[in-house]
Amino acid sequence: MNKADIKKVVLAYSGGLDTSIIIPWLKENYNNCEVIAVSGNVGQADELEGLEEKAIKTGASKLYVLDLTEEYVDDFIIPTMKAGAVYEDYLLGTSTARPCIAKGLVDIAIKEGADAIVHGCTGKGNDQVRFELAIKHFAPNMPIIAPWREWSIKSREEEIEYAEAHNVPLKINRETNYSKDKNLWHLSHEGLDLEDTGNEPQYEKPGFLEMGVSPLQAPDVPTYVTLDFEQGVPVALDGETLSAKEIILKLNELGGANGIGIIDIVENRLVGMKCRGVYETPGGTILYKAHSVLESICLDKMTLHEKHKLSITFAELVYNGQWFTPLREALSAFVDKTQEKVTGTVKLKLYKGNIINAGVWSPYSLYSEEIATFGESDYDQKDSAGFINLYGLPIKVQALVDGKK
Repeated sequence: MNKADIKKVVLAYSGGLDTSIIIPWLKENYNNCEVIAVSGNVGQADELEGLEEKAIKTGASKLYVLDLTEEYVDDFIIPTMKAGAVYEDYLLGTSTARPCIAKGLVDIAIKEGADAIVHGCTGKGNDQVRFELAIKHFAPNMPIIAPWREWSIKSREEEIEYAEAHNVPLKINRETNYSKDKNLWHLSHEGLDLEDTGNEPQYEKPGFLEMGVSPLQAPDVPTYVTLDFEQGVPVALDGETLSAKEIILKLNELGGANGIGIIDIVENRLVGMKCRGVYETPGGTILYKAHSVLESICLDKMTLHEKHKLSITFAELVYNGQWFTPLREALSAFVDKTQEKVTGTVKLKLYKGNIINAGVWSPYSLYSEEIATFGESDYDQKDSAGFINLYGLPIKVQALVDGKK
């Protein structure tokens, strides 16, 4: 890539520290190029306030704010949830959002005739891979600029110094400078005291948790929720028909108020290092649990077990930025087939960080009370003797052979 050819760029812009200082840096290092900022709205709410004014003031020529919330939920979150995909206890909040945002980023870059796409991901993280693989899928010949792989800045402290020197407005300070990512599905916290794995997260400290409260601060009485699913997709909450997006937003409120969905993990990043993060995923945690409970009565043993195995692969693909790949699409096709009869109602009890089963019903339930009962039934217990003899035959033969030796 010849810097002299870069006249106009599209920047993935969040208004946070990284992307804010990138605008003046681009102008200093890429021939005072035009910078078009693009923010993908995936439900980060108040983070979008005042974004246009800030982008223009920092040097961008314009700002696009793309409403991707419905697409994010329907095309990324729900397929991942139906797959039961979990990466080391992490419900893939950032991982699912990046390909969605990158797709919108490419759309604007093509529309504007941009010479390159810019992102603010660090060279240590996973997001650089997620953004760039998605960009390669939609615009394979588009140059990509990643300032963290070029500039001399080495830390967030130096970023703040650069911002202050270039009059870039900041909403953070040196004491509360957690690295965060927020959308309608989750909020992540990294950095500062969390970098020491011996430090307990400050859950009870005002302002630390944003999507809910610590289980210690949750109500002393439980909250019941009822979720209806059709073919694995949530369609109603407490009897009210809603879109999946609306259900997630309401579950965020209910789950957050009851201290649901807070995890503290050390995860294995794609680039090889371990990293500690605190994640808040209140609504998503409830949704995953309800879906799993419903599957337990709707899926046969072999399908359920195979789905559990493939969910690990699905999660790794999403985590590693490989959403737009033939394998992920093939796995989603398998998942969709398994979900054809995952229809029914699940009732859960939320209490101080816990999700407790309170009932499940489905017209396609494979659970038979008449067969499973400890009372009298038509099940002939004598049949098990022949089954065990055949099932145990290889073990018996092996023992006889070993005995002869």
